[in-house]
Amino acid sequence: MNDVEAAARAVAAFTERFGGAPEGVWAAPGRVNVIGEHTDYNDGYVLPVALPHTTRAAVARRADGRLAFASLQGDGDVVELAVAELAPGQPSGWAGYPAGVVDGLRERLAGGVSVLVDTDVPVGAGLSSSAALTCSVALALRDLVAPELTRADLVDLARRSENDFVGAPTGILDQSASLLCTAGHALFLDTREKRTEQVPLDMAAAGLELLVVDTGTSHTHADGGYGDRRRECEEAAARLGVPALRDVADVASLAALDDEVLLRRARHIVTENARVLQVVEILRGAGDPREIGPVLVAGHESLRDDFEISTVELDACVAAAVGAGAHGARMVGGGFGGSAVVLVDRDRAPAVADAVRERFDREGFAEPRTFDVVPSAGARRIA
Repeated sequence: MNDVEAAARAVAAFTERFGGAPEGVWAAPGRVNVIGEHTDYNDGYVLPVALPHTTRAAVARRADGRLAFASLQGDGDVVELAVAELAPGQPSGWAGYPAGVVDGLRERLAGGVSVLVDTDVPVGAGLSSSAALTCSVALALRDLVAPELTRADLVDLARRSENDFVGAPTGILDQSASLLCTAGHALFLDTREKRTEQVPLDMAAAGLELLVVDTGTSHTHADGGYGDRRRECEEAAARLGVPALRDVADVASLAALDDEVLLRRARHIVTENARVLQVVEILRGAGDPREIGPVLVAGHESLRDDFEISTVELDACVAAAVGAGAHGARMVGGGFGGSAVVLVDRDRAPAVADAVRERFDREGFAEPRTFDVVPSAGARRIA
């Protein structure tokens, strides 16, 4: 579905639900991270691309002091409450994400707002469906009531919605990718300095495809595992006497950690930052993008062994893809389920996808969903 078709669908649905047309429709993409997992909340480096899949938000201001949230992917019910009733956990569920964005601009939205969302970003697949939701609403409200806010401001607004309102302890990777990515590029982001660079990533020109394999095993950032890893990283940094694990020079500098779990967690962050820099250097130069394949595999092994957030499905996907001729593969996202990304020659992509499906069938796993990723544009107004 292109932007024109998506906007028309959202306008029609909004008008049917709320009895009037929206003031506009805004879209924000999900993301897949080429490399750089769990480094964002450690002040490190990340390299995401925006998906062609987006969440669309049709929005209109109100004058009765109430909020209304509806989703075409929900049960049809409208979640409604007074602006004055907004509080962390109220409303609960999916509506808490856009509500958290509204809460960040509460003084400018005293009259209330109606929001209808529609999405084709796979939910629970580690592709930042929650960031696509918060960023589409954040961009809409910026255009309607806070035009002075920059995109960097919106990254922080959307992150605070997830962190403080919903209770999901994310860093800024997901929101930055959704708001700042450009078509045909990966976003190299220094999460401490907030410096960004658009790194060219033209898969088609290189005869490559970047496949995403959704294993069908769902995850959520609000669950305990993600928060546990964040706390472990913070504890490791504190014991090493540094502000964040970004400040650890190399693996040898981790010798002072006498806790085996903290050592493994810190080792992943230190080596993952190095992997991001290695991939960026390859993509900046005139070398073959296929060279990043072994780096992706090393990243998966680190997430599996040191960070301990992979699953049997994700491990099987990576093994099957590489065994069938992919240049590299790794799990993506927060872990404990979700998706893997596979770098493969275009002419080998169907065979690799078949190999993954056959492996899943033999192992008794649910059939995975596979799709090609074209590095796409960030959040934008579409109507």
